[in-house]
This record gives sequence, structure tokens and C-alpha cells, in this order.
Amino acid sequence: MQGMIGIIGGSGLYEIAGLEGASWVKVATPWGAPSDEVLVGRLDGVPMAFLPRHGRGHVHAPTTVPYRANIDALKRLGVTDVVSVSACGSLREGLAPGDFVIVDQFIDRTFAREKSFFGDGCVAHVSIANPTCARLRDACEAAARAAGVTVHRGGTYLAMEGPQFSTMAESRLYRSWGCDVIGMTNMPEAKLAREAELCYATVAMVTDYDCWHPDHDAVDVATVIATLTGNSARARDMVARLPGLLGPALTPSRSPCPQGCDHALDHAVMTAPAQRDGGLVAKLDAVAGRVL
Repeated sequence: MQGMIGIIGGSGLYEIAGLEGASWVKVATPWGAPSDEVLVGRLDGVPMAFLPRHGRGHVHAPTTVPYRANIDALKRLGVTDVVSVSACGSLREGLAPGDFVIVDQFIDRTFAREKSFFGDGCVAHVSIANPTCARLRDACEAAARAAGVTVHRGGTYLAMEGPQFSTMAESRLYRSWGCDVIGMTNMPEAKLAREAELCYATVAMVTDYDCWHPDHDAVDVATVIATLTGNSARARDMVARLPGLLGPALTPSRSPCPQGCDHALDHAVMTAPAQRDGGLVAKLDAVAGRVL
């Protein structure tokens, strides 16, 4: 089966131009409705799906984004490789507004979200020691550099609950932990993508310095939107270059993910087959049907 690139667009990125045969598709999932319909088509001959995380018009708050439905919908459509494009704040002097960070680690401080497809009646534990896919990170970095973006390879993303921005004390604490950027949406998204055996990478677009920086005002929506305007154009340019970089790896004869993202459930399910809840197993058909 041919692979498909899935793009989850964050604040400021609500569509992709240039998709051949593009159409918005409504996808039903056992986890409810996704954030929006999914834009499906081909870019340079490579299948691609685009989902606006907050919905067109930005109607979903970070806490209420239907993360499980979003990941399930992409998997149902045949997506194999997910690139998350997200706005974020910088916790480092050297990560300036307008820069992109190819994230490789997360600290999850969210607390009001469903974080797993599994649960009572079908228990599973996947490894997220390395939560993003190295092969996808390589492609994202190359595409961003080709688009003329200042790119930083590697960084830790602190996922906060929101919707308020950080207090000064929180911002200083996260800096002391070694975090590089801060955002509200990539968790539990990355965890769910791993459970769904999807390769996943995050491109974090810096919009501000959070509130820790003594020479910059505290973050506000006006500041974020002003920077997002430029970031979004560069993000679209980056996305347009991904098919050329990933296309050869998405053929029907594609090799398994070297990191094992596409087989994350091989040894993850703990519940004995005879004890599994049939209703939950049915809901897991797209996400975990390969092993269940």
C-alpha cells in the first residue's frame, strides 16, 4: 500500500494550496468528529491529507481539540507519515521569532485531555522514549532550509494545558528544566500518533519569547498573529517541498520505518485476547487493527 503524508496545521495554517484533485472529506470516527473535514489530494503526485487542528476559522481551543478523532481520521484515510506544524513560544535566546524548531522531545504538562486510545478492557503501553520520527525530522529540516527558513534541529517542547499563556514563574521554571519551546497542542497528539503506528514529526514555528525575556513584552495574541503571518507563508513553502523528499519512501514497496514507529504496537498490548472488551476493540479497528 502506498504511503500518504498527513499535515496537521496549527495556528495560522488552515489550508494547503496546489493540491491536485483536492476535496474536503468528512471522516467519521469512533472517537467523535475530527476538528474539521480533511483536505485530500496529491502534491507532485504524492498523496497528501491536510487537517486544520483548530478547524477552519480557529474554533477549537487547545484543550478541546479532538485529538483522538484527528489521529484516527488520518489513519483511516491511509496516512502513514504525519507532520505537525505548530506555533510556539521560545524559551531560549537563540530561538528567535520566525525561526523553526524541529522538535525531538516533549515534556507533557497537560492534564485535561484523553491521552490514549487504549484503556480498561484493552490495555496497551507504547514506548515514546523517542517521540518523533528521525526520518521525518530529516525531511522537515531539509524542506525548511530549502524554503529559506532559519531552522534549529532538535529541541524539547513543553506542552502546557492553556488556554492562558505562562506566568513568569512558570516560564522561568520551564527554562530551568532545559525546555526550548512551549506550546499547547502537541500533546497528546504525539502520543496518539505513536499508538496509531504513525511516523510523526513536529515543526514548531516560534512566534514570541513567552514572558521570560526581559527585553520583550509579555506574549499576547496580537504579537503572535503578527509573526504567524510570515511563518505561515514559510510553512506552506516547506510543506510544498515534502513530497519531493518523502515521495520515494512512500511507494507501495516502502521499507519499514527504521525507528519502528509503524510497528509500535508489536509488543504493547497487555490484555489477554479472551479478556478484551469487544466494544473497545471495535473502536480500535483503524488504530490497532493490525495487532488486534
